[in-house]
Amino acid sequence: MKITNTEVCLFSLEMADPFSDAIQKVATVDIILVDVTTDAGLTGSGFCYTIGTGGTAILNLLRTDLLPLLTGEDAQQIEALWQKLFWATHATAVGAITSLALSAVDIALWDLRGKATGQPLWLLAGGAKPRVALYDTTGGWLNYSVDQLVAGAKDSVAQNWPGVKIKVGKPDLEEDIERLAAVRQTVGARVHIMVDANQSMTCAEAKRRARRFEDFDLFWFEEPLPADDICGHVRLTASTSIPIAVGESIYSPSYFREYLAAGAASIVQPDVARIGGITPWLKTAHLAETFNVKVAPHAFMEIHVSLAAAVPNSLYVEYIGQSLLKDVTTAPIQVVDGHAAPPSTPGVGIEWDREAIQNLQRRI
Repeated sequence: MKITNTEVCLFSLEMADPFSDAIQKVATVDIILVDVTTDAGLTGSGFCYTIGTGGTAILNLLRTDLLPLLTGEDAQQIEALWQKLFWATHATAVGAITSLALSAVDIALWDLRGKATGQPLWLLAGGAKPRVALYDTTGGWLNYSVDQLVAGAKDSVAQNWPGVKIKVGKPDLEEDIERLAAVRQTVGARVHIMVDANQSMTCAEAKRRARRFEDFDLFWFEEPLPADDICGHVRLTASTSIPIAVGESIYSPSYFREYLAAGAASIVQPDVARIGGITPWLKTAHLAETFNVKVAPHAFMEIHVSLAAAVPNSLYVEYIGQSLLKDVTTAPIQVVDGHAAPPSTPGVGIEWDREAIQNLQRRI
């Protein structure tokens, strides 16, 4: 199955209702889409994304340095091609731009493999479970008022979500406490509450807040510190009963290895678009399993539902009501009582709306 053609495009998604966490406002998301076509007449599609900046850098890296290396190669040799592209860009690896670019290609190759074999991704990659649990982030953004948080929490309870996540990191700790108390009172004792600081704290501040957060029986405390502060995460994890979750901002399985070996993470959250694709995502999930650690991938449930269903140690998949791909895909994931089944169509299972993408595409 020889690769005969590759294409890449960049399009931007404007958020109708921009939302904020402790470090940024999310108003625009760039999606980079790669198509890989073979002599068998099959085309596989893969993607990655950035928030606000960096999309053109990924586009140019793919267009000038990576995609030309694929022509004539055997699309079935996914591991060999990942290694070829990784080492071809070793001067910029491991880094966010390179890992994001690798992801778009790797996902496209897995999409091809699924289409060629007639298998959906969740079976192709392992087939561990027929459905997975989701938690709801929709109503928990940091820019939301307490009343908005309560309204979001009520909606989550009404829809039988097993877990909800709210953002923390207000300048005043008491604001975080007020918001947490309101959500816990609304959802009751049985619904899991996760909090996410988006790398905004020092270790000392995270420890101080974690002591107060323990009163609310939190399911996890996500990205409390900068992602490269492994030592800080070790100290924090040892100081609190709240499980510490990290990983959406980690771009290599090797960094996950360091976290796990150091006991710096209780839950890992690899993002398939940031870690380099499905190939390294699966390696990370299986690595976590050897440490008896659960996996809860970050965002983009359109692909993460399939990956979570592929591995035995998946815990949750994140649901964002403003599903970033809803306007450019035609087969949304169906959610029932806070759970979702992976797509059964061959390949990755994302059906792209090409007309919508063409209208949004940036001509660069």
